[in-house]
Amino acid sequence: SPPVRRASANVVSIIAKFAVPAGEWPDLLPFLFQCIQSTQEEHREVALILFSSLTETIGNLFRPYFTELQSVLLKCLQDEASSRIRIAALKAVGSFLEFTHDEAEVISFREFIPSILNVSRQYLASGDEDIAAIAFEIFDELIESPAPLLGDSVKSIIQFALEVCASPNLESNTRHQAIQIISWLARYKPSSLKKYKLVGPILQVMCPLLAESSTKVEDDDLSPDRAAAEVIDTMAMNLSKQVFQPVFEFASLNSLHGNPKFREAAVTALGVISEGCADLMKENLKPVLHIILGSLRDSEKMVRGAASFALGQCAEHLQPELVSHHEDILPSILNALEDASDGVKEKSYYALAAFCENMGEEILPFLDPLMGKLLGALHSSPRNLQETCMSAIGSLASAAEKAFVAYAEGVLVLMKHFMVLTADEDLRSRARATELAGIVAMSVGRAGMEPILPAFIEAAIAGFGLDFSELREYTHGFFSNIAELLGDGFSQQYLPHVVPLAFSSCNLDDGSAVDIDDSDHEVGGFGSVSSDDDVGDESRVRNISVRTGVLDEKAAATQALGIFALHTKSSYAPYIDETLKILVRHSTYFHEDVRLQAIISLKYILTAVYAVSQIHNEGILKTKEVLDTVMKIYLKTMSEDEDKEIVAQACMSVAEIMVDFGYIAVEPYMPSLVEATSVLLREESSCQLMESDCASDDDDDAEHDEVLMDAVSDLLPAFAKVMRAQFAPIFSQLFGPLMKFAKQSRPSQDRTMVVATIAEVAQHLGAPIAGYIDVVMPLVLKELGSPQATNRRNAAFCVGELCKNGDDSALKYYPDILSRLHPLFGESEPDNAVRDNAAGAVARMIMVHLESIPLNQVLPIFLRVLPLKEDFEESVSVYGCICNLVLSSNSQIVPFVPQVVSIFGEVAACSEETPEVKLQIGRAFSHLISLYGQQMQSILGSLPPVYADALAA
Repeated sequence: SPPVRRASANVVSIIAKFAVPAGEWPDLLPFLFQCIQSTQEEHREVALILFSSLTETIGNLFRPYFTELQSVLLKCLQDEASSRIRIAALKAVGSFLEFTHDEAEVISFREFIPSILNVSRQYLASGDEDIAAIAFEIFDELIESPAPLLGDSVKSIIQFALEVCASPNLESNTRHQAIQIISWLARYKPSSLKKYKLVGPILQVMCPLLAESSTKVEDDDLSPDRAAAEVIDTMAMNLSKQVFQPVFEFASLNSLHGNPKFREAAVTALGVISEGCADLMKENLKPVLHIILGSLRDSEKMVRGAASFALGQCAEHLQPELVSHHEDILPSILNALEDASDGVKEKSYYALAAFCENMGEEILPFLDPLMGKLLGALHSSPRNLQETCMSAIGSLASAAEKAFVAYAEGVLVLMKHFMVLTADEDLRSRARATELAGIVAMSVGRAGMEPILPAFIEAAIAGFGLDFSELREYTHGFFSNIAELLGDGFSQQYLPHVVPLAFSSCNLDDGSAVDIDDSDHEVGGFGSVSSDDDVGDESRVRNISVRTGVLDEKAAATQALGIFALHTKSSYAPYIDETLKILVRHSTYFHEDVRLQAIISLKYILTAVYAVSQIHNEGILKTKEVLDTVMKIYLKTMSEDEDKEIVAQACMSVAEIMVDFGYIAVEPYMPSLVEATSVLLREESSCQLMESDCASDDDDDAEHDEVLMDAVSDLLPAFAKVMRAQFAPIFSQLFGPLMKFAKQSRPSQDRTMVVATIAEVAQHLGAPIAGYIDVVMPLVLKELGSPQATNRRNAAFCVGELCKNGDDSALKYYPDILSRLHPLFGESEPDNAVRDNAAGAVARMIMVHLESIPLNQVLPIFLRVLPLKEDFEESVSVYGCICNLVLSSNSQIVPFVPQVVSIFGEVAACSEETPEVKLQIGRAFSHLISLYGQQMQSILGSLPPVYADALAA
C-alpha cells in the first residue's frame, strides 16, 4: 500500500545516509535505476519515492547521474498510462530541485516546466487540486533562486497561474497558491514580468478579482480579493510605470458599474496603488480624486467605505500635492462622518486623520464643524469608532496647533475619563486616549499644560500595571511628547519614573508567538496575505515582516529613550550607560522598526553625552568613547543594513554629527565614510542590491529613490561644510558616481538632486569648484528650462553659486546664463520660490563680476520681482547686492532709487526678514539720505505708512 511504501522509503533513506557514503551499500543506486526503468508500475513508483526521499540524505551522490536522472524523470512525467507514476515523478522533481543549487543544473530543469504544467492541468480538470499544489511549490523554488532560472518559461507559468486565479470553481487555497506565485514574481522578478509583457495580462485578471466576494469569513487571508490586492500593490511598488495606466483605466471604466462590487473594486484599486504609483497619481490627481470623491457619495455602503479607505491611502502617500485639494476633500469627509454605516464612519475617521497630518492653517475654516462632529462621536459611538475618532482629533490638533486650544480643555477632560478605564475591552481606547492627551498637550503648550499634568502622568504610569502592550506603546509616545514639551522641566519630576519603564519595555522577551507576514504594509483595506501559510516551508525567512505588540512597544520605548536624552540633556546622565547598551543592541535588531528608532536615538544620546561633558571635564573622554561607538554603528549600517530607510537615517545622522561636532570629531572616520558614501552613490550597498532585480539596464525605467538617495546626496554638502577647500580631493572621488544620476535618461528628481548637491557643495567648497564648471554648467542651464518648479529652483540657486565660487571659469557662460534666467523673471513663471532663486543668482553674478553684467538691461528686470516672496535665504545675497550698488554710488542704480527705497520699506516691515538684513538695508538707506536729503522725504511720503515707519525705525 502507498503508506507502507512511503514508510519503507524513509527507513531506506535513513540507512543509506550512513551506509552508502561508507561504501557498505554499493548496489542501492544501480538497483534504483533498474527499478525506474521496469515495466511494472509498482517498481517505477517505488524507485521515484526512494529518489525523492534519498535526496534529503545522500543527494550529493546523485550528482554524477543528474543528466540520466533528468531524462528518466521527464519520461515518467509524460507517462500517460499511469497516474501514480506522473504524481510520483512530480514529487521527485520537486525534491531534486530543492536539493539542486548549481545554476547550470537548475537551468536544465526548465525543460520540465511544460510537462509539469501539463500534469497540473490534467489533475485540476479531474478535481485533484492537491497535485497542482506540488507544481506551485516547484515554481516557488524556481522563483526563489537568485539565478535567472525561469527564462521565457515565466510566460507559461504566469498563464497557468492566471487560469487558476480566474477559476471560481476551484478551492480558495489552490487559487491563493496561484495568486501567490504571481505575487512572488512581482516582488522578486519584476523585470521578467516587464520583459515578457506580462503586467497587462496579470492586471486584467487581478483587478476584476477585487470584485469577487469571499465565501469564507471576512478576514480570511485566502479570499481572492485580498490576495489580488496584495499582487496589485506589489506590482505597483516594483513596476509603477507599467501598472498605473491599466489600473486607472479599470477604475475609470468600473466606477459607475451597475454591480456595486465592481464600483468598490474600482476605488479600492486606486487606494492599493497609491503608494507604489505615487508620482504618477500626483500627476493625475484631478481624475483620481473625481473617482474617489464620487464613490464617497455612492448609494452602497461597501463602495463608500472603500472610497474612504482609498482617500486615506492617498492622504498618506500623495502629499503635499493632495492638500492643495482640501476645499474639495474636507467637505466630502465631513459628509462621510455623518454616514449611517459605522464601517464607513470608521474609515472616514482614518481618512481625516491621514489627510490632516499634512495640513497647517488651511484646516482652520473646517476646524469647528469637524470638531463638533468628532466630539459628538466620542460621546456616543461604540469603542472601535471612538478609537479612530481619537486618531482624527489628534491629527486636527497637530494641524491646528495654537488654534486647537479652544477645544483642548473639553478633549482633555474626556481623555482623563478614558485614561482610567481598566476593563480589557476598554484598554485599546485607553491607549488611544493616552496618545491623544500627549498630542493635545503639545498644542496647549507648557504654560497651560504643566499645572494639570500630574493627573495625566499618574494615569499613564498606572497603565503599565495592566499588562497590555499597545497601552504601554502609546504611553511611551505620551511621555515623549511631554518630555519635548517640558524640556529640562521633565528631568527632576518625571524622568526617574519613566526611564525605568522604557528600559523594561526595551528588555522584554520578544515571545515565541509571532505573526509572520509577507507584506510590510496593509493594502486596500484587505490586510496582508501571508505567503508562508500555503507552502508549509518553515525554512523561508526572506524579507519577512514580523508584527507583535511587543515589537511595537520596543520601538516606541527605544524612541522614547532618545527623546528623553535629547530634551533633558545633562540631566539624563544617570541613564546614559544603560541606554547606550540598549541602543547598541537594538541597532542590529531583527526588525526594521526597532533598528530605525535605535539609529535615530543614538544621535540623541550623543547630544546628551556632549551636554554632560560641557559641565564635567572628565566627560570629554566619555564623549569620544560614545562618538566612536555611534560612528562605527552608523558606518556598519550604511554598508550592511538591508533597509533603505534605516540607511538613510544613518546618513542623515552622520551629516548632523559633522555639522554639530565639526570636522575634528569625524576626521578618524573619513576614509570609511567616503567609501561608504561612494558605494551608496554607485548603488552597490546591501540595501540597494536587495532590489537588484528591480533595476533595469535601461535608465528609462529607473525611479528616483527619494528615501535613500536624497539622504546620501546630503552627505556631500555636509562634508564640504566642515572641510571647506580640503574637501576637494574627496569630491573628485565622489563626483563621477554622483553625475551618473544626471544623465538625461534618469528621472527628473535624480537630475535636480545632483544640481542641488553641487550647488551646496560649491557654496562651501569655494574656489575648487571651478574645475567642474565645464562639466556641470550644460546640465544646470538645461535644468533652468525644466517643466518642474523644483528643478528650475535648484538650477537657479546652483548657477548663482557656480558663478560666485567659480570666478573666471564661469565668465564665458554669463550671456547664456542671463538668457536662460530671463524667463524665470516673467509672468509666465508661476512659482515665487523659483523667481527668488533666480534673483539670488543674478545678485551673485553682479557681486562677482559687475563689469560683465549689462546693468542697464538687468536692473529693471531684477528689481521688478522684489521684494522676495518665499525664499528668504536669498535675502543676504539679493539685498546685499543692491546695498553694495547703493553704497558704491553706482550710476546705474541712481534712476531706480525710488523703487529701491520702496523695496527697502517692504523688507524693513517684513517679519520674515532677519535683523542682519534689516541692518544692512538701514545702512544703505542712511547713505541715500546723506546723498539726496530732501528728495528722500518726498519718496518716503509716497510710501504706505507701514513701510515708511519701518524704514524710519
